[in-house]
Amino acid sequence: MVVDAVEVIQQRINQLQEEHHDLDDVIGKLADDPSQDELQLKRLKKRKLQLKDLILALQSRLRENVPA
Repeated sequence: MVVDAVEVIQQRINQLQEEHHDLDDVIGKLADDPSQDELQLKRLKKRKLQLKDLILALQSRLRENVPA
């Protein structure tokens, strides 16, 4: 894997981690509000899990291409 590709993947991981963290904050605030729409909260939680899976997959790709 070329250095540029590694940098691109790392930047994408950073973006996804930031989005994941932001969603965590939003979910925390919405969960404290009993008047919130449960469906919206479930969708946000699902998106957060998707982000986590994508982050792990990208991190795995980086580890596979690092020489031992």
